[in-house]
Amino acid sequence: MIKLFLNDDHIDVNSTRSVASMIYLAVVGVCVFIIQPGFVQGLVETLGLSPEEAGYIASVEMWGLALTTILLNLFAHKYNWQKLTFWFLMIAVVGNLASISQTDIVTLGITRAITGIGLGGMISLPFAMMGLTKNPDRNFGFLVVWVLVYGAIGMFIIPKSLEVIKLDGILLFLALFCAVGILLIRNLPKRAGDHVEENQLTDHFSIITKSATLLSILTFNTAIGIVWAYIFLVGINGGMEEQTIANVITFSQFLGIAGAFIAAMLANKIGRGVPLLLSILGCGAGVSFLLNDISYFMYSLAIYLFNFTWNIAQPYLLAVMSSFADGGKMIVRGVSMQMIGFAIGPYVGATLLAAEGPDMYFRVNLAGALLFVVSGLLMIPALKDQK
Repeated sequence: MIKLFLNDDHIDVNSTRSVASMIYLAVVGVCVFIIQPGFVQGLVETLGLSPEEAGYIASVEMWGLALTTILLNLFAHKYNWQKLTFWFLMIAVVGNLASISQTDIVTLGITRAITGIGLGGMISLPFAMMGLTKNPDRNFGFLVVWVLVYGAIGMFIIPKSLEVIKLDGILLFLALFCAVGILLIRNLPKRAGDHVEENQLTDHFSIITKSATLLSILTFNTAIGIVWAYIFLVGINGGMEEQTIANVITFSQFLGIAGAFIAAMLANKIGRGVPLLLSILGCGAGVSFLLNDISYFMYSLAIYLFNFTWNIAQPYLLAVMSSFADGGKMIVRGVSMQMIGFAIGPYVGATLLAAEGPDMYFRVNLAGALLFVVSGLLMIPALKDQK
């Protein structure tokens, strides 16, 4: 059956069909994470989990993603990428379907971990494929744009969806969304050698530079994981209405789209250093606005700045990884660090929330803000060497 969805012909990774397929599958890879604030809220509302328990479920799923991305470092270059994509999509479909109607927290954790294993493949492989294209800065920018379009729509309709179709309906949609990706496998390259042009840079970078870059990716995404999983509950704790929070996050997604589009348009025109460092620090600045008393104005300002700068930074971070020009190995490693960060973040946040008190969300947001600063400092060696 799998042969029906594969293609033995040579694939031009720079073709519109191939790039569009990579983008769709990359959106599949983050289809839960990008709506995680609403998904976590659904776990709390629908299943009656505590915020800490919901955070641990989110963390388990992210660890599933992280496990796959780590393992792909070892064998992604040895196997047919089209076949790997098929099996990872099937795992994600099964995991989402198995999560439907689960009320036991242990069983739910297992099914979400299985889902994460499948989705992890859909993050690593399409991102590695995109890194082989001749203009990764621009293509990663458009990839992030479409991720955010999905996220904006998803966050806007989640409150009403939880009322109408409940969490089970959302899980069914996620299963179908993953299944559609199977139809696009034939447009993907089969391995790193299936590309038209080599990146201009060569792999001459030191171990120190590579290690600092990977640590930067890890700290950046740990900060994202800490902040993003609880961004909805921070608003609830500040006395805001659910739909109001959803509206703020939805609008911030459109600002994120603008940020990613700016990154795509500026690709290769002004360099990466200044916009990347400013956007990383901008994430920290946005989160810092949540350290004081939460009002509608301050919450909105924080989320808008955070999402806008996050999605300027993301395409540049991915392009930095692809510019090590080692057949996609560093970008797969970078995605591993990204997923580990996404997994560590909600766990760290849940641990900080466990010590309840009036400042429990203050601790969460302070940890995120500080890690963004660390990430920016660690990225400097790679930006200097690649310049």
